[in-house]
Amino acid sequence: MFDALLSSLPWSEEIYELFGKPVCAPRRVSWHGNPDAIYTYSGVTHAPRPWTPELLEIKHRVEQATQRTYNSVLANLYRDHRDSMGWHADKERELGPEPFIASLSLGATRLFRAQHKKSGTKIDVPLGSGSLLVMSGPFQRHWKHSVPKTRIAAAARINLTFREIYST
Repeated sequence: MFDALLSSLPWSEEIYELFGKPVCAPRRVSWHGNPDAIYTYSGVTHAPRPWTPELLEIKHRVEQATQRTYNSVLANLYRDHRDSMGWHADKERELGPEPFIASLSLGATRLFRAQHKKSGTKIDVPLGSGSLLVMSGPFQRHWKHSVPKTRIAAAARINLTFREIYST
């Protein structure tokens, strides 16, 4: 499935504003979902591309595992150990007050790091291929998370974050 997604998804370079200046995200992305699953984050509005057969197959498996339904997926391609995701919490209005995000990892193992916003407590979870991580309830309100760069060489990783986008 990793190879099929790597070759079939229309990966794009994402440019967002940081302190008033355009910045290239240190990974590639592809946003897919139902036509009304329009999502804005980091100041960029994303209209979904259609579901691919591979994404639909994975979506159904994730829905069975989590007993939830999703109308969208953000696919992230970490090309190697230098690609990353900075500290953030998924708190956009379209996700509702307590977002439920199912995050599936395919490919190389990468570190998922969470940090409590008040206490500073950190939790590190190595996510190998096939790992399914669920962030739900008050998680986004109390924790931030990241996928840091590493000095240790790593092969490519695809992370699929399934979400329910609500009209605002």
